[in-house]
Amino acid sequence: MRRITRITTVGIASAALALSATACGKSSTDSGSSSSTDSKTTKAAIAYDIGGRGDQSFNDAAYAGLKKAEDELGVKGAEAEPSEGEGDADKVQRLTALARAGNNPVIGVGFAYAPAIEKVAKAYPKTTFGLIDDTSKTGPNIANLVFNEEQGSYLAGVAAAKASKTGTVGFIGGVEVPLIKKFEAGFAQGVKDTNPKAKVLVQYLTQPPNFDGFSKPDLGKAAAEGQLDKGADVIYAAAGLAGSGSIEAAATAGKWAIGVDSDQYNQAGLASYKAKILTSVTKDVSDSVFNLIKSVKDGKPQTGEIRYGLATDGVGLSDSNPEYKKMTDLIAAVDKAKKDIVDGKITVKTAP
Repeated sequence: MRRITRITTVGIASAALALSATACGKSSTDSGSSSSTDSKTTKAAIAYDIGGRGDQSFNDAAYAGLKKAEDELGVKGAEAEPSEGEGDADKVQRLTALARAGNNPVIGVGFAYAPAIEKVAKAYPKTTFGLIDDTSKTGPNIANLVFNEEQGSYLAGVAAAKASKTGTVGFIGGVEVPLIKKFEAGFAQGVKDTNPKAKVLVQYLTQPPNFDGFSKPDLGKAAAEGQLDKGADVIYAAAGLAGSGSIEAAATAGKWAIGVDSDQYNQAGLASYKAKILTSVTKDVSDSVFNLIKSVKDGKPQTGEIRYGLATDGVGLSDSNPEYKKMTDLIAAVDKAKKDIVDGKITVKTAP
């Protein structure tokens, strides 16, 4: 079984040693320096966001990209988990340990890594750093891997409006930050453009600096139950691991849930509820991770803003649920909306 290194506030040297001993569950003779025992082997690492691997969503999508690089490129991967209640200093230590261990690229999963990556990238100018979901920190060795979440969420809004029988749908955001507001904005616009009379219930689980809204399923479940009580029969949650709670609540009530980041219909941890996962807004986090690793391995590392949008299938809407595939009117509306966005006929808002 793959072991995941958990780096907290232990010394950087010991953290690097721990990584070299446990990365990907394989033994290694790396000394923790920037050199590798096999100079031909690319070593790549991802540092997970809140919730860690196993969230059935954002982090798992990043892991899938690393796993693909291991399988297809022969890359040696390493992973590092966050600690509850950690700050920027902890992230700096984690990223430093990964870079010092010879990993290149080192990828921070989520905007919370922005300040740490800015600092560590300057200390390791020959290492490429990937920063997912943030463009605020840039540098010659930083690749900003970003997505048009609002576009995929617009399609989810179209689907929700078409699937709803009550005319009331819900949006649950994990933490009220600008990134998640993009999901809300696109979703609400898609709903209203499809059914101007529809009602969109909006709730955020926590406010920064409290980021529990990305990690605690009970919060998502309670919020969804509240929206169900108010008549919502389709609920879309952009809340990381906490979103699994909203899926549970909606499915248990026999209503529709819309997943996020990964195709949650196909996530093993949500198998009990998959029949009621109508669709998911997908972000190609997996390929963004894979593409960055491949670019470094090929000697042409990506830098600057690397954007994934609807036109390139960098975001989209999944159609795995057989019940979804039967909804011909819904599919036609979603397909038309996608074409109109790509053609520039619809401009999707990035803020509510």
